[in-house]
Amino acid sequence: MSIEIGIYSFEGYYSSPIYIEEKPGLYAIFCRTYEKDLLIDIGESENVKLRIQDNESANCWRRNCPSALGYTVLYTPKLDKKGRMKIEEEIRDEYNPVCGRI
Repeated sequence: MSIEIGIYSFEGYYSSPIYIEEKPGLYAIFCRTYEKDLLIDIGESENVKLRIQDNESANCWRRNCPSALGYTVLYTPKLDKKGRMKIEEEIRDEYNPVCGRI
């Protein structure tokens, strides 16, 4: 399954980061509700799985999501940090997620 975020196609929804690979890319955290899914954070990393598992914004995710979290990922093996950060900034500007502000 893929999720469109802006012009990008993220893989997911995963119910846990255990399903995510240890690769460079971007991750998006959603609060899953019956009405709609809300993007609450977006980030980038050289290793998206480890970044999600050890993220200082995890408390913000739980505070802002009384239901289940959903994890999506966009693997970017050909982009460097600067390229990933450009995509992250673009998505933040469009969706204004509540957690993990730069």
